[in-house]
Amino acid sequence: MSVRAKLFVMMVLQFFIWGAWLPLIFGYLPSLGFSKLEQSLVLNAFPLAAIVGLFFSNQFADRNFAAEKFLAFSHGVGGVAILLCGFATSFTAFFALMLVHCLLYVPTIAITNSIAFAQMKDAQKEFGIVRMGGTIGWILAAWPFTFVFVDWSLVAPLGEVGFVEWLGQALGNGLKGEEAKAATRWTYVAAGAASLLLALFSFALPKSAPRRAMEGGEEKLAWFEAVKLLRHPFVLLLWFVTFLDAFVHNCYFNWTGTFLSTPVAEGGVGIPANWVMPVMSVGQIAEIVTMLFLGTVLKNLGWRWTMVIGVLGHAARFAVYAYFPDFRPAIVSVQVLHGICYAFYFATVYIFVDAYFPKDVRSSAQGLFNVMILGAGALLANSICPMLIQETFKEGGRVDFRALFLVPTFCSLIGAILLALFFRPPAVPTAEGGAAKTPH
Repeated sequence: MSVRAKLFVMMVLQFFIWGAWLPLIFGYLPSLGFSKLEQSLVLNAFPLAAIVGLFFSNQFADRNFAAEKFLAFSHGVGGVAILLCGFATSFTAFFALMLVHCLLYVPTIAITNSIAFAQMKDAQKEFGIVRMGGTIGWILAAWPFTFVFVDWSLVAPLGEVGFVEWLGQALGNGLKGEEAKAATRWTYVAAGAASLLLALFSFALPKSAPRRAMEGGEEKLAWFEAVKLLRHPFVLLLWFVTFLDAFVHNCYFNWTGTFLSTPVAEGGVGIPANWVMPVMSVGQIAEIVTMLFLGTVLKNLGWRWTMVIGVLGHAARFAVYAYFPDFRPAIVSVQVLHGICYAFYFATVYIFVDAYFPKDVRSSAQGLFNVMILGAGALLANSICPMLIQETFKEGGRVDFRALFLVPTFCSLIGAILLALFFRPPAVPTAEGGAAKTPH
């Protein structure tokens, strides 16, 4: 297997793990009898792990272990933890196992990026193709379980009805009660199995050595070296805009499903519940295609304008939500922007970090931005989005979707304006490392 193929498989497994358990956990936790506070604690284990990881896990990845060995350890232990979640029924056991998994899994997102970048001659050209494996992994995890949870006793045989009707019946007749609860446990088993497989596969990845940095006879803290780079205005600005964009990104996941399934009479789109997931998956498919062209876009537009387009994509999508909720073709078509938003902003940020940050702190530098992408932005969204849709913008049992969606629209516009006016990275990277090919 070629090095690029190994990196691609690594990304497939990396995001299969996350994609296997996340989509269904929102409905699974209430079925276990967890209170709202307990559910919130479990769901926030992931963003909290992104923050803790910067100061702990990424330090070890940068300073003390070869990246592939740390990846093997993290996925080995974390894989056992998430697998056991499928058999845990008490809150204490489930939360403890989920916390262990997240603390070990979240840093591996940065580490897999670092492993991939270390093997690339031209990250701007190559990373999008390799990272596309992650999107494929997420889809591979999500779609099979959509059909595993079908109550096939209520679905007519395919030979007796047309494909569209058969698919509609399949997606609209899910398992319920104890049967659904029992089936959901297998999502954690699948995630654990994929994690253990990646732990083994990590030993086949290209070898690397820990990058120790010495100053005055004492080892530097990798995370502290990464944080110090925030003194550069262009890095600090990018970090703040990443926070805004991560918040908007998580607003999409918090609200879109409800918006799509809400009846037209109540201000929603009125899409049948069994078609909500297929509609939202349009964005993931678009992400695969966008990743193929990311390198070309970066070389032609440069860092700033590629990111600006990515941020503006969120504004455009939420504006369509706000002003054209009754025009279904527009709502479905605008899902394409999800893939463009992710590739043009988040994937570009990862490439930018690889180009501008020192080699010996790159895992921590990736973690520094994951604090915003996976941590602070998600925490803010998970904390206020339920309140905004259930209380602030709801009156008389009806949600004012237009006013609701204008919140992330304006946040995106602010982020895009800040980038366009003030993001000016230097022509030469601020520290030794990868060369900036298009530092516009």
